[in-house]
Amino acid sequence: MVFKAHGGKRRGAGRKAVGEKPGVVHAPRPELSGREPVLVTLKVGKHVSNLRTRRAFAQLVPAFFAACERRIRLAHFSVQHDHLHLIVEADDRTALSRGVQGLAVRIARAINRMIQRTGKVFKDRFHDRVLLRPRQIRAALAYVLCNARKHQRAPAERGWLDPYSSAKAFDGWRGLTRKPVDHGALPVTEPRTWLLAIGWRRAGGDIDPDHCPGAMPE
Repeated sequence: MVFKAHGGKRRGAGRKAVGEKPGVVHAPRPELSGREPVLVTLKVGKHVSNLRTRRAFAQLVPAFFAACERRIRLAHFSVQHDHLHLIVEADDRTALSRGVQGLAVRIARAINRMIQRTGKVFKDRFHDRVLLRPRQIRAALAYVLCNARKHQRAPAERGWLDPYSSAKAFDGWRGLTRKPVDHGALPVTEPRTWLLAIGWRRAGGDIDPDHCPGAMPE
């Protein structure tokens, strides 16, 4: 005779997933000291229209400006068809989480107004990668600012800078004339961390504007 034990894990038990499969593992996020920039990615749902249009981009710019004045400092960004890449600075983990969540809320409201709907805009919580070394920072800058080439959304034009990014606010392009950056006219803020302001140049110097990124930098 076999007696069945009560309790314990049972096949099929537990809360079932709802909606699309989560893209970000809900693991504890690493702490921040305020000296490390962070690469943030936000993905929108399939029902959201192409973000790389003038109309959609016009909804994002005010939200980016607001982010520069809140808990996070938005240093660079790239807007792709269905996702955003951001390079931000924050004083600690709480400021980063609340700042990015606040930015996501503002973007969601603006996009919903544009497409005349309500409900969820982003697929999952944001993905973040803390950047600790100059080499990582340089790779992240090249990845974000040249991301349109990775997705075959750039023309065959040497020295082309993506208008749906902060590429024109970047003064580290190889072979391009550096112009003073007017941060008041662009939805980005000047970096305060040594790594993002200066340190990345020590890992290879200026970045080729024609660079085509591969996988996300490690």
